[in-house]
Amino acid sequence: MDYAEDLRKLFREHADAEKAHLMSAYMRGQFQFFGIRSPERKELTKQFLKKHGNPASLEGAILKLWAFEERELQYAAVDMLERNKKQLCGKDMVWLKTAITTESWWDTVDLIASNIIGPLVKKEPSLRERYLDEWAESENIWLVRTAILHQLKYKANTDEAWLYRVISQNSSSKEFFIQKAIGWALREYSKTAPASVKAFAENHPLAPLSRREGLKYVQ
Repeated sequence: MDYAEDLRKLFREHADAEKAHLMSAYMRGQFQFFGIRSPERKELTKQFLKKHGNPASLEGAILKLWAFEERELQYAAVDMLERNKKQLCGKDMVWLKTAITTESWWDTVDLIASNIIGPLVKKEPSLRERYLDEWAESENIWLVRTAILHQLKYKANTDEAWLYRVISQNSSSKEFFIQKAIGWALREYSKTAPASVKAFAENHPLAPLSRREGLKYVQ
């Protein structure tokens, strides 16, 4: 079987042109859609995996799904990554980078950052120095956003010094998605260390958007 093509065929059988138009409009017309909403897509993917199991090559299946034009197939690829994230290791960072930098938008990048890259780096902390230090200084905004957001669910395990350093490196960025990521990362960390986040914000320049978002829960 052709794993990715067979999943695409299944999704095509459940296409809804009217919903596809609305979903494409919501994403500013950047992507084509089958018109399959998230609950139905997740159920279709679940049943497909139940029937066929995991692909022989996770990397091959993910990258082929990523190359298709219908956005739901990239969402399905993320679902598949989450199902198999415990199997991922450091060498997979190379092709995961391809998923981050191809057909990039917040809807896939944010899930990969916090649900895939985050757990992988927590399992292998050396990956932060090997990959994320470089990503944090990249010209590609989605790699920068991934670096900033990968600790989003770390709570008390957050490497605070690293987070603040990367935020400081990017605090002057005019890019909305970087400013927003900085604010989001600070806001989440403020739930764990509000005094630290407040002190950081008081002593470091931040874009108004980043500051507003980051201090949302800080008194």
